[in-house]
Amino acid sequence: MSESTAQLDKEDPLAALRQQFHLPDDTVYLDGNSLGALPKGVSKAVADAVEKQWGEDLISSWNKNDWIRLPNLVGEAIAPFIGAASGQVLCCDSISVNLFKLLASALELQGERRVILALEEDFPTDAYIAQGIARLLGEARCELRRVAPDCLEDALDEDVAVLMLTEVNYRSGERYDMAVITRAAHAAGALVLWDLAHSAGVMPVELDRANVDFAVGCGYKYFNGGPGAPGFLYVNHRHQSDVRQPLSGWLGHRDPFAFAADYEAGSGVQRYQAGTPPVISMVALRAALEVLQLTDIARVRDKSLALTAFFMQGLASRGQLDALECLTPEEPERRGSQVSVRHEQAWGISQALIEAKVIVDFRAPDIVRFGFAPLYNSFADAERALDILAEVLADERYLHERFRHRPAVT
Repeated sequence: MSESTAQLDKEDPLAALRQQFHLPDDTVYLDGNSLGALPKGVSKAVADAVEKQWGEDLISSWNKNDWIRLPNLVGEAIAPFIGAASGQVLCCDSISVNLFKLLASALELQGERRVILALEEDFPTDAYIAQGIARLLGEARCELRRVAPDCLEDALDEDVAVLMLTEVNYRSGERYDMAVITRAAHAAGALVLWDLAHSAGVMPVELDRANVDFAVGCGYKYFNGGPGAPGFLYVNHRHQSDVRQPLSGWLGHRDPFAFAADYEAGSGVQRYQAGTPPVISMVALRAALEVLQLTDIARVRDKSLALTAFFMQGLASRGQLDALECLTPEEPERRGSQVSVRHEQAWGISQALIEAKVIVDFRAPDIVRFGFAPLYNSFADAERALDILAEVLADERYLHERFRHRPAVT
């Protein structure tokens, strides 16, 4: 490690938070944009939930240990990190399920408008859910329309019911201007649903300030809630008395334990519950959020920008890396917390890096993503990744036969 890099880590105000995580020795983990590292407090919280709350308190834990309120408690813990006032965020289900619920609600609010507008480059599952709704409702009631980012404003016509897009593009790492785009959509009479999968927990998000209608996000990336951690949804206060959600399950009922024969929606965002919450997963996510609560999200953003800038400058200054095309914008305000590079042998490069204990990920067909999680990544991590990347490219080890096999998860 160079002296200048060591100095950057020494001056890092978040450096001590790295000790809050389990991180393998001699491994540089740059995949927190896919799965966050394990916070040490999660293991203790989950053990208590399993051994004491479930093991000893048994079914009384729904009241005694507040299991029944976990969707609200965890939602309220997430709310400050996404710029939401109390009573608008609920932790439940997954991004996909929550997208289905909110898209259906938005379409119903919009009357004769029938188009769900999305960007061509957004994460495919968002479009898949919209396609499913369109098939369910029929072409006369719903159509998914996808456009390039530079065509977005022109595509906001009188048929658009809801604009659905991700704040940070999962492939390039480009951040879109939430406030500007939301204003444009509203001016055209459309509602807006933001996917916060690659922004929540790593940068300030201002849902209320931007006057956003709906949002979804996940708990397993920058919130470090663990594999398959539950997602969350946001419904602006102004819509809560008018929306109906299609998955009218019992815990979204006004009085679930009255066991009435017919459904009556609960108040506010509570109606977006459906089935029984995954208690152990929610306990894990709630404990993971405690690490983020030790600092300020603005500081997290500052370090994120510093780490990605450091890495991008390293890419530009090392001649061995000229074969790579950097897809991530240089402008700080347009950048998320990852650096994406393109190479025709991206799969082999990603696997060679992983073999050398630099954990990155690959996105088809030709992208390697370096994800920076400021709570535990250091400048030394970034420098080590640059060094190993230069070696991998110089000796062309990515072409080796052992890197040709692709498993189920890439």
